[in-house]
Amino acid sequence: MTKFISNVNKYMSEMKIKQTYLSMITGIDKKKISRLLTGSQEESGTDMEKIAHGLGKPIEFFLADTISVPQVGTSTINRIAFYAGEPSEKQEQIANHLMDLMENIDVIISAKSRFEKIAKG
Repeated sequence: MTKFISNVNKYMSEMKIKQTYLSMITGIDKKKISRLLTGSQEESGTDMEKIAHGLGKPIEFFLADTISVPQVGTSTINRIAFYAGEPSEKQEQIANHLMDLMENIDVIISAKSRFEKIAKG
C-alpha cells in the first residue's frame, strides 16, 4: 500500500468518512474506491487528484511522512427513522443517499464553506 493511500485511510478513519461518501464526491466507482483503499489496485495520478480534492486537501498532504488529522467529537449519533408504508425502489434509493449524506454531514458542511471561500477568492 502506498504512503498516499495509507494516509488517506488514516484521514478517513479519524474523520469518520465512509468509502461511499468518497465515491460520491470523487465520481470514482464504489468498487474501485474499495480496491484503491485496500491497496489491491494502484492509484493513478488522476485518482490521487480526485481523492485529495474530494477530501479538501492537496495531494502533498497525503504524501507526507506524517499527517495531522483534527479530532472529531465522539458523541453518540442519534438516528431518526420515519416509516410511511412500503417504499418504492426509487424512494429507497433516495433514502439510502440521504442516509449517506447525513452520516457525513460535517464533511458536507465544511466542503460548502470551502466552496464559498473559493467563490469569493
